[in-house]
Amino acid sequence: MSDRRPQVADIEAFPTLDAADVAVFDGLGTRRSMAVGEFLYREGDTTYDFYVVVSGAVEIVVSADGEEQVITRHEAGGFSGELNMLTGMRVFVSARVVESGDVIVVPRAALQRVIATNPRLGDTVLAAFIARRASLMSGAASAIRVIGSRFSPESLRLREFLSRSRIPHEWLDPDRDAAVEAVLTAFGITPRELPVVIATGSVLRGPTPGALADYLGLTVESIPERCFDLVVVGGGPAGLAAAVYGASEGLRTLGVEMVAVGGQAGGSSRIENYLGFPTGISGGDLTQRAVVQAEKFGALLTSPCAATGLREEAGHLVVRLSDATDVAGRAVIVASGARYRRLDAVRLADFEGNGVYYAATEMEARQCAGSPVVVAGGGNSAGQAALFLAEAGSPTIIVIRGPDLAASMSRYLIDRIENDPRIAVRTDTRITGLDGDRSLASIRVTGADGEHVMPCAALFSFIGADPASEWLSGCAALDARGFVLTDRSLDDERLDGRWDALGRRPLPFETSLPGLFAVGDVRSGSTKRVAAAVGEGSAAVGAVHDYLAFAD
Repeated sequence: MSDRRPQVADIEAFPTLDAADVAVFDGLGTRRSMAVGEFLYREGDTTYDFYVVVSGAVEIVVSADGEEQVITRHEAGGFSGELNMLTGMRVFVSARVVESGDVIVVPRAALQRVIATNPRLGDTVLAAFIARRASLMSGAASAIRVIGSRFSPESLRLREFLSRSRIPHEWLDPDRDAAVEAVLTAFGITPRELPVVIATGSVLRGPTPGALADYLGLTVESIPERCFDLVVVGGGPAGLAAAVYGASEGLRTLGVEMVAVGGQAGGSSRIENYLGFPTGISGGDLTQRAVVQAEKFGALLTSPCAATGLREEAGHLVVRLSDATDVAGRAVIVASGARYRRLDAVRLADFEGNGVYYAATEMEARQCAGSPVVVAGGGNSAGQAALFLAEAGSPTIIVIRGPDLAASMSRYLIDRIENDPRIAVRTDTRITGLDGDRSLASIRVTGADGEHVMPCAALFSFIGADPASEWLSGCAALDARGFVLTDRSLDDERLDGRWDALGRRPLPFETSLPGLFAVGDVRSGSTKRVAAAVGEGSAAVGAVHDYLAFAD
């Protein structure tokens, strides 16, 4: 036996329940005996129960290439599970009995009630789940493998979805790793089928992020309900805040996100002006905490799944999703945000996902570390990306069309950029073309001093955004730029006869369609900041309650 002292992370991830805690679960579950060699659950299972070990021992293992790796060992007072107990995601580790004894089997729904209603015990379990997921991001990475070339946009999209969803995985590049050939042979995979995902022993050939999410149990198909009190369309800060407050205040809440929960903010390398985080926090960490918070209160979150239409039916607002599924809500909050605009540059499409990126996370930074990169745009997102990429080792040039950064970037970011020798700024400059063979090698720019070719291994584009409001299909009034008009922005000409029948004006954040609310970047007149989006998402839930009271 090892004499290593437990570390703080070990204690948080693997606490020992006392007799009173065990008694709580004893009252909710069923005791049963377990025998050596038995599996309580296996990787690939679509669901599993929560197990509290009363006596005996259980090992948590992950398999890869015919070998097993022991992640941890649960003994008396220990318990199984991690964040997929909340999300309902397919299991990617196995629990094998190594010493006979007894366990308490607690249904997932009963565990969720404990987390929501017993703060002390619930916090212990939830903190353990969060710490375990952080550990599994590296310790169980082999449970899900993405095999695909670094030059493949399809491979990048799969990796981006898994990374931003905080799902343990590893990437194998057949162009760089000779050992990949043995893996392909073992699973009968041909090179022309790449990219593939090997997940819990199953091979998904050429999957989209949506198909992968469906296999993992993260799409709306895994949710039996189709009618909710509140449907939130969009999983950025505004949508997540609405989901947290909606679920915590007793509304049956569904959130749908078209890419990965977290939205554009989830791809931000560092947020330093969000209240309460003086040393900053990554967008991924901030949104992951919000996801856990929403699921703690019972919100159902699904991605990737885009809204494609909206209609009224039988007193509900029905959202049509990209997989032709319908979900209905007594009220709907639009938090679908805005999409970054595309540069008007020759051969841009040739390199999107293979040299041209719209987020700067660790994944993209590793792709181009040490090589020169260009950041297009002069807003805060561009500034944060430039600092992050420079810190990761890439000489960085910011290209803007205007005369300086002060027009749209916060002063603290400008000061850091001006004092960072690894970052240069080219003003009054347009990017006109991109060049390269299998991957991006250079860009062409035009400025006051003429046209130039600049070496560039990656181009990060943050040049403004257009609202993701087209799915509303005329259901809500929009401004001239396509952003959704709400409450005081709606004049009488934009409100039809339904409002006369209701005898009221639109509530805060309510659109021209009663029961439809809009928050965050998609809303006309919104402040494009994370804190503002969170405030709008949470405040809109109060208006939803008022609307439902009127409707009842």
